[in-house]
Amino acid sequence: MSKRVYETTLCERRALTEDIFEMILAFAPEDKPDAVTPGQFVGVYTGDAAMLLPRPVSICGYDAGEGRLRLVCRAQGAGTKYLRSLKPGAVVRVLGILGNGYDLAALEGRKALLLGGGVGIPPMLELAARLKDRAEVTAVLGYRDAADFLAEDFAQVCSVYVATEDGSKGIRGNVLDAVRQKGIESDVVCACGPLPMLRAVKEYAKERGIPCFVSLEERMACGVGACLGCVCRTAGEDAHSHVRNARVCTEGPVFAAEEVEL
Repeated sequence: MSKRVYETTLCERRALTEDIFEMILAFAPEDKPDAVTPGQFVGVYTGDAAMLLPRPVSICGYDAGEGRLRLVCRAQGAGTKYLRSLKPGAVVRVLGILGNGYDLAALEGRKALLLGGGVGIPPMLELAARLKDRAEVTAVLGYRDAADFLAEDFAQVCSVYVATEDGSKGIRGNVLDAVRQKGIESDVVCACGPLPMLRAVKEYAKERGIPCFVSLEERMACGVGACLGCVCRTAGEDAHSHVRNARVCTEGPVFAAEEVEL
């Protein structure tokens, strides 16, 4: 799929928590992506001349028929706070569709455990929805406190459990604490979240001898692999460059866990 800049229209923007917000963007009917793979992302331009680079945002959902893109972001920097201030009807430029997502064929017919932490939760929703009739899916979502988001959406497409660091909702602890406490069984794991969480998930899957796929969160600039700003360390050498590096924005963001050093 070629990468290009689309002009979309902001149809809806709403707060999900104090700092998490949702945007629904509409592509022009004659100018929309044919398909999106769960785990892919877009670069969203702010429209502010002082912020030239797009902000990478994971795709939470895509309706190909309607040409509508669902994004869920945390307002933490100037760029995302600017996006949170936009009103419906605003034109939003989007670079996409970017990156490599999850291999749905490799997950079909499996007992899949989806683990999401913080802003790593939104891309797992599109994955859960796409696997609804193709696999046995359980999602475990990790939050800092009771200010959760998207859990009700997950409940419409799969079994879902919530873990909170402070124990204010669901199970006290992290996503793996919830997996162990609930005795959740799986034969493949997919995860997106903070690096410490991904390290623990990789080790969990290794102990059980099951495949694990992780979506890495890295700071990105160009989003198309040119600037090398989002390079991660790999377990093996690239056959051409003979270095142990991969670009998260192009070779990833989804990798088999054994392929990358976390």
